[in-house]
Amino acid sequence: MDLFSKTLPVSTLLTSPWLVPQLLFVLPRLSALSSLTLCPSLCLCGSRSLFVNCSGRNLSHISISPPPVAEFIDLSGCSLYALPLLNNVWRLQTMILAHNAILEITDGSWRGLQSLQILDLNENHIGNLTRTFSVGLDSLTHLYLAHNLLHVVTKYSFQHLHSLELLDLHGNLISTLEPGALRSLTQLSRLQLENNQLKNLRNNDFSVLQRLEFIDLSGNQIQDLPSGVLSPLHSLSYLNLQHNNLRHLRFQTLSSLPAPGTLLLLSFNPWECDCDLQRVFGKLGSLHRISLQDGGNLHCADPPALRGRPLTSLDTRLCVAETVTVLVITLTVAVTVVGAIVTAERSRKKGPRYPGIEISVQD
Repeated sequence: MDLFSKTLPVSTLLTSPWLVPQLLFVLPRLSALSSLTLCPSLCLCGSRSLFVNCSGRNLSHISISPPPVAEFIDLSGCSLYALPLLNNVWRLQTMILAHNAILEITDGSWRGLQSLQILDLNENHIGNLTRTFSVGLDSLTHLYLAHNLLHVVTKYSFQHLHSLELLDLHGNLISTLEPGALRSLTQLSRLQLENNQLKNLRNNDFSVLQRLEFIDLSGNQIQDLPSGVLSPLHSLSYLNLQHNNLRHLRFQTLSSLPAPGTLLLLSFNPWECDCDLQRVFGKLGSLHRISLQDGGNLHCADPPALRGRPLTSLDTRLCVAETVTVLVITLTVAVTVVGAIVTAERSRKKGPRYPGIEISVQD
């Protein structure tokens, strides 16, 4: 008997013993066929539509309806100006949206994506992150936002990303981290902020990042490191501060770093090679938990007489010369002061003189 030649009542299907084995054989295949037919026509799907690849297709004017069972969706380079509606893809774990023209993330964009762990938004045109940007991303562990147009990271930008382990913000225009901007990222282990426009850091900027292992701050405009900015970083193993505007460095800033072993990069900064800086780097050798990886590439920018000289070529004679100069100036001032005091005392003992006036005393 042909299984599909007649329309049978449900009760018959459930009670006919000869149909049950055939249904058990056919239904899984019908389910697999159904999921394959849900694959968008311009995309490639594999492994029962768990992986959906639409990369490189022009989907800017096409509605995308990936299968609900999809766990991986690649929409990179699809000329998208806005996020597609993917609310029904409840099993989605990885979504790649890089190399598009997305301008903003609207409210509710991640609704229903409670399984999403990896989100790649690199190389779009996103200029700001709204207060609701991270709503629905509670399971996210990796967020890529490199090469966008971000200027400010607000205290609301990442407030729901309690599971985030990697945050990549390099190649933006970020000049400001608002106080508390990173306070929700208690699980963060890797932070990439290189090639932005940061000028200042505050002591509390990294206050909750005790799991942070990797920070890249190279290629910014940082002028100073507060003495306590690194003190919360108990797990830090890599810190890159190359290509900034650092001229001085406090020894306390480095000595307060509690991590057991940290690789430090400081080259290509305009160092002012004075005695204080020489002392800092001299003491740095005693901090065995910090390893300066590029000490041979540290060069003086000032004073002009030392410009271009490697900092390692300046021995203690730099401090000796400065100390001698200070002593000479101090002695000169002291001698001048003592001379003035002696002259004044001699004048006082001789008494006042009034030329041309005689004073007589009569009985």
